[in-house]
Amino acid sequence: MADAKVIPFDDDRSRSGGASRPARRRTGAGGGSGGRGDGPATPVSALPGAQAPGAAGPPPPEAGGAAYGPEGPGQEASGPVSDGGWERRIAGGLAFLRRRVTGEYEVDEFGYDKELTEQVLMSALRPLAEKYFRVEVKGVENIPSEGGALIVANHSGTLPLDGLMLQVAVHDNHPADRHLRLLAADLVFQLPVVNELARKAGHTLACAEDAQRLLETGEIVGVMPEGFKGIGKPFGERYKLQRFGRGGFVSTALRAGAPIVPCSIVGAEEIYPMIGNAKTLARLLGFPYFPITPTFPWLGPLGAVPLPTKWTIQFGEPIPTDGYPQEAAEDPMLMFNLTDQVREQIQHTLYKLLVQRRSVFF
Repeated sequence: MADAKVIPFDDDRSRSGGASRPARRRTGAGGGSGGRGDGPATPVSALPGAQAPGAAGPPPPEAGGAAYGPEGPGQEASGPVSDGGWERRIAGGLAFLRRRVTGEYEVDEFGYDKELTEQVLMSALRPLAEKYFRVEVKGVENIPSEGGALIVANHSGTLPLDGLMLQVAVHDNHPADRHLRLLAADLVFQLPVVNELARKAGHTLACAEDAQRLLETGEIVGVMPEGFKGIGKPFGERYKLQRFGRGGFVSTALRAGAPIVPCSIVGAEEIYPMIGNAKTLARLLGFPYFPITPTFPWLGPLGAVPLPTKWTIQFGEPIPTDGYPQEAAEDPMLMFNLTDQVREQIQHTLYKLLVQRRSVFF
């Protein structure tokens, strides 16, 4: 495989259903007598514990109406899924497969497939985030509910699982159901299968033009400026941020007038403790590094299983950029100051989270 050309980001290349319908109560055909014959109708006495006829209060469930459990309107009572529920799930799954086979689904200009991402990819990553890494998300309210924003996060872990967990964190925790569009190095788009999955999940090439277009169309964009320097650093340098480049992400945010949201991720550094780097093998394979960990390559494929560390993802207060003039994107001193401000905020939060955590695994 040819040497991967890493395109630095600083290169100036340049969920909601409608309200449930209230149950409609059936009424009889007129107010006829309560019994047969010519005599007057005998009054009906209420059973013990039951409500007398005509008393105020909610009507009992009737045929054709919606019977609500203690959860309230629109919620099914607890218990096994009814046959109708399973039928709807099966029908939905078959409809999904039909659309995939016939091509009746939409992708945007970057290849993002929203339906596939939400129904398949997020469903596959969610157990890893919730059950394995037990990701705790803080400060998600700092991500705007509408409009573009640039999330800048630290990068670590030998393999880029932190980006995927960040994507799940935004998708599943933001009240506006926002989706994160990650910027990735060109190596991601050179790998078979990974290339297609990355495009379908909404990832795009880490270049200023693509990032600006996404921000201007109101998307949440994620970038990890450390790149391979962060993800491939030795275990002894964990949680020490590497260089953030020349501030290309700041320039892009300034041009789009989008706020910058610093993000700190704790827990990813320990999933693959990198104790060595086989540089010769990395060059032969065209990789930026070839990691050696306590389990890999000694245990073979089993060594590629990440350690079940406890993760915390915290989003900091956004740094606004819409108050700067358009030409500010060309001011190197301003870009340097804002880049340093973002980096220092992420690093300070990392140290704070490390002091607060009880254990790597709990």
